[in-house]
Amino acid sequence: MALRIRADLSVTGWVAPEEHRWVASPEAGVDRVMLDRIGDEVAIATSIVRYRPGSRFAAHVHERGEEFLVLDGVFADEHGAYPAGTYVRNPPGSRHTPRSDPGCILFVKLRQFRPDDLEQVVIDTTQLDASTADGSTRSHLLHRYRDEEVSLIDGGDGAVRAFPPAEVPRELLMLSGEGEAEGHHLTPRAWLRVPPGCSMTLRFVRAGRAFVKTRPAID
Repeated sequence: MALRIRADLSVTGWVAPEEHRWVASPEAGVDRVMLDRIGDEVAIATSIVRYRPGSRFAAHVHERGEEFLVLDGVFADEHGAYPAGTYVRNPPGSRHTPRSDPGCILFVKLRQFRPDDLEQVVIDTTQLDASTADGSTRSHLLHRYRDEEVSLIDGGDGAVRAFPPAEVPRELLMLSGEGEAEGHHLTPRAWLRVPPGCSMTLRFVRAGRAFVKTRPAID
């Protein structure tokens, strides 16, 4: 039976940083925290992935796409090097051979693209203006396609950002600062997923940045 981790999208998913458990991948030096997953090695998956210095992954094709944000270090493949803060979308059918010489940590989503979403995206999010006054927020749209919308939200101390109900799940990964959402305390690398039809309110207790996206409806 295929592995299933927080696979029921109709309920809230939550993983605090102190609950991260690293699981070895088939490639030496590459480990994962499985946030949600349906499947074994070929899976619809949301993970935090750690490449130890000098590690690499065999060449492979992303038949249903790959989306990732570099959280730390430098990730690389034959197409370029992507330092911390780089947001990348490799569309369905793309191929690469990942590696990291210094080591890196990524937030990765696999096999969660609509099949006709074929745009290649590479954004250096460190160049986006993160300045906010106390009580204010700033939104940076990274990608939008039909029911999928991907953004970075910057907030000053005490800022509140409300997200209306969506027909698909909405996810949040806290990147910096400190916040609260739906009764959960958010510190960097805390992950939250709310079900379809639910609103979400993010409050920045301490100024910071969050990665927020809707998850496209896929088979």
